[in-house]
Amino acid sequence: MAVENVSVVFKLYCLTVMTLVAATYTVTLRYTRTISTDLYFSTTAVCIAEVVKLILSLGMLSKETGSPTRLKNALVEHIFCSPKELLKLSVPSVVYAIQNNMAFVALSNLDAAVYQVTYQLKIPCTALCTVFMLNRSLGRMQWFSVFMLCAGVTLVQWKPGESTKVQVEQNPLFGFIAIAIAVLCSGFAGVYFEKVLKSSDTSLWVRNIQMYLSGIVVTLFGVYMNDGEKIQEKGFFFGYTPLVCFVVFLASVGGLYTSVVVKYTDNIMKGFSAAAAIVLSTVASVVLFGLKITIPFASGALLVCVSIYLYGIPKQDTLKLSPKDKDEDSKQRLITV
Repeated sequence: MAVENVSVVFKLYCLTVMTLVAATYTVTLRYTRTISTDLYFSTTAVCIAEVVKLILSLGMLSKETGSPTRLKNALVEHIFCSPKELLKLSVPSVVYAIQNNMAFVALSNLDAAVYQVTYQLKIPCTALCTVFMLNRSLGRMQWFSVFMLCAGVTLVQWKPGESTKVQVEQNPLFGFIAIAIAVLCSGFAGVYFEKVLKSSDTSLWVRNIQMYLSGIVVTLFGVYMNDGEKIQEKGFFFGYTPLVCFVVFLASVGGLYTSVVVKYTDNIMKGFSAAAAIVLSTVASVVLFGLKITIPFASGALLVCVSIYLYGIPKQDTLKLSPKDKDEDSKQRLITV
């Protein structure tokens, strides 16, 4: 893949941050859903994350436009005068809202390490969506890695291991169903958003603002439908602690940061980052939750890590890509994190 010329040190910085964000978010969310006595409403956390993403995207668009006047013109043109575009972006908003809520459900019922491994099913799901929705093709190695990844996840789910320090009631089957829904949402929404982004030259940050505006409406509806009565009784921020706020921060900043810095890395580095996040999540689960690692889990996790690496190996010599292909390749990676 076409990667911009930057120093090795900066690439390592990007890799480190991507890995830490992915691992820390998973482990911290799991901790807040299993250790806390006054459990917060997950729907409110998802809603607040959308609000923070909107504010951050407005800030990035302001920096991109360079002046308050141009920012105002961009918002009027693309937000207030483009109801059809807002409606178009409401589709991934709904899907991402479901995905984010399913992540909370899954991590309430599955260990962080098991979740981190199983969530890599988003790779074959996204691959299949690109084949059917964007008419792309996968190489033999990519197909092989997809089946290897599925085999690894099967091993992990077959005997995932127990968290001896977690006392709350859990339903592993329910957790796996939640992950399955989340990866399906992730694959479809990511490819749909890519298709929308490539259909025009509209700024990525404008598209994000359009999507997050719809996302706030959707998540507020979810808050009302799922926890409306409880929130009226206990309050919107019931159960919030500094650690819960940190989870919201990671959910908000993590995706935006990764979507920006990933243009300086390639698929192999992204694969290494995902594998490293699995290892870190596993170590943290052993220390914090008393996870007992089984042979099927270790074997499955290893298969998943290898398959991620194999999937990221480029099919062609990217040094010979034309400038147009490089630009399209860069945009694709920017939105399929």
